[in-house]
Amino acid sequence: MAGAFAFLVVIGALAVAWVLTPIPDTTQKLATAQGSTIYYRDGKTVLARQGVNRKNVPLDTVPKYVRDAVIAVENRTFYQDQGVSLQGTMRAMWSTVTGSQLQGGSTITQQLVRNYYSGLSQERSAARKLKEIMIALKVDRSKSKSWVLEQYLNTIYFGRGAYGIQAAAQAYFGKDVGKLTPAEGAYLAAVIQQPSRFASPRGADLTAAEARWRSVVGAMVQTRALTASEAATMTFPELAKLKNPLTLSGQKGYIMAQVRDELNRRGFTDEEIQQGGLKITTTFDKRLMAAAARAVRDTLPDETPGKVRTGLAAVDPATGEVIAFYGGKDYRDNQYDNAFSAKVQAGSTFKPYALAAALEDGMALTTRVNGNSPIRVATARDPIPNSGGASYGASIDLVEATRNSVNTAFVDLGQKIGLEKVAEAAEAAGIPAGQLALQKDFPTFPLGTASVSAVQQASGFATFAAQGVHREAHVIRAVTDAQGLVRKFAAPAVRAFKEDTAADATYAMRQTVESGTGTAARLYDRPVAGKTGTSDASSSVWFVGYTPQLSTAVNMFRDDNKTVSVPGYGALFGGSLPAQVWKAFMTVAMDGKPVKQFPGPVSYDPDGGWYGGQGWNDRGWNDDGWRDDQQSPPPPTGGPDATPPADPPPSGTPDPGPSEGPPSPPDDPGPTGNPDGDPNPEQPPPPDDPPQDLIAPRR
Repeated sequence: MAGAFAFLVVIGALAVAWVLTPIPDTTQKLATAQGSTIYYRDGKTVLARQGVNRKNVPLDTVPKYVRDAVIAVENRTFYQDQGVSLQGTMRAMWSTVTGSQLQGGSTITQQLVRNYYSGLSQERSAARKLKEIMIALKVDRSKSKSWVLEQYLNTIYFGRGAYGIQAAAQAYFGKDVGKLTPAEGAYLAAVIQQPSRFASPRGADLTAAEARWRSVVGAMVQTRALTASEAATMTFPELAKLKNPLTLSGQKGYIMAQVRDELNRRGFTDEEIQQGGLKITTTFDKRLMAAAARAVRDTLPDETPGKVRTGLAAVDPATGEVIAFYGGKDYRDNQYDNAFSAKVQAGSTFKPYALAAALEDGMALTTRVNGNSPIRVATARDPIPNSGGASYGASIDLVEATRNSVNTAFVDLGQKIGLEKVAEAAEAAGIPAGQLALQKDFPTFPLGTASVSAVQQASGFATFAAQGVHREAHVIRAVTDAQGLVRKFAAPAVRAFKEDTAADATYAMRQTVESGTGTAARLYDRPVAGKTGTSDASSSVWFVGYTPQLSTAVNMFRDDNKTVSVPGYGALFGGSLPAQVWKAFMTVAMDGKPVKQFPGPVSYDPDGGWYGGQGWNDRGWNDDGWRDDQQSPPPPTGGPDATPPADPPPSGTPDPGPSEGPPSPPDDPGPTGNPDGDPNPEQPPPPDDPPQDLIAPRR
């Protein structure tokens, strides 16, 4: 009687458990998590994978012999049982009740329930086991066997960081699951039992793995998935070299750091990136990423000290997309990248912002400034000299000041328009205000005392290339979520400078490349505008330049702020190795691209150097200095601005050569700019007493 009562109690308890244990309506995050796939800008070429290494596949893409191998070794009665093996379950329950070690006995359905549905922990208890059984029974009644097997094969862990059969096929054999051989499928079935041990077996582990594989093949014969003769001809498969598909070396590590940062800024969480199965299309061009690394590697001498770092960034002016960059030799060695993270003094590559500020303020390229050395400023304790004390005259125009990077001229210019306007121009071009705040009150601010990154400078100069329109630099083009929803990203176009300002600034920077401090960057098949930059004691050296289609910045520096010196070159300047790296990259980047011309200057006659007035200043100068639709400039109209100077500059005036910037005034905080006018062997040395420029200033 007591036994019967106990039996009824057990039956009643099971009935209550059955009623109170529904199939969970949510799944465990890891069970369905898929890592994100990151693509180059074409949206097809895989750049990297991030997060959980899983790629769910339909059951019909898994060969039948692979499915049979798993069933033969894990649950031979899969197609006959009701989701639970009674014998195995009773054995497991008895061992739990008696306190002995829990035994196996779980079916494929039970394994799926345990790893797939939320609310089931991995603890070893009778209550958890009972709940698992109840849910497995209900799943078997409500779901097809095909559904159960598909979820199982996409859920389980196979070792080598691979979740699911597709990721496992790639991890162990470097192929899609549909291309596995029967021997390879048998091995994947074998590793389910001990995925960590059999991931890359050696010695005793290899012996155990081979034994387990043979047992799987034998089980397949017993279940008639293979014939004895087929099994006899099978050999132990060769495993692919173990590698972590998510380990990012070289430039890919730097790429992914920027991708994650931007995704976070756009509202994507780390969990979504790691487990959301996102398809992320970046802005990076695979060919040009390789070209950037090659330009640095092949241009810099082998003897370049390890502490010398180089950054490169290329931005599309039409979109703001970062097309390529060079972050460093290898992300695994140094995760602080040289293109995005590193910010060093801009040197004279900052001067174009001062030039733009002046043009926006109503000045013209013919505006005269003081090029003599030194210059005295009331807010500076000591006079500010040009490099080597070279003087260029008390009245030089802004074209000459830019071409030869005359420091005193830009200090004078900053005093004329106000340093706040210089800061506003730099901010309009994308330089964050916080990076300017500590420097903008000092007279050397226009000379590049603020620190910037290569990406920021490439983006800033892209504003000039885009005729005064700024688009924020970004690295994500589109994101597709697991449900197929596509979000595209584009930077809004913001007017930073007038078109006339951009045209004039570009013309002045063209002179830097054609006959000034940046001649090493010339591309002989197309026009280039740019600027060299060298800070105090060559602690940072730059070249930033652009064509109408692409803006690229190259910097070199040391973390310890010491002089950037390379054997055979000595202390570097912007017009040396940085310009050469720039040219090496841009030669590849522009190969096959149409040759596009910049708009001509507005406030400057390229042939005579004087301002032509409103009758003919609507740009369009060709390389010979004339409008495209004219043989010569039309006669100037009335007004003082249209009157050419009575005494044009004498022909044959010796080029005073470039100017290297002054040491920092003592009143300036911290390291300050020595912006540049870099030494250029193609230019004659400045004369002892350069002649004064005879062109009258624009009134």
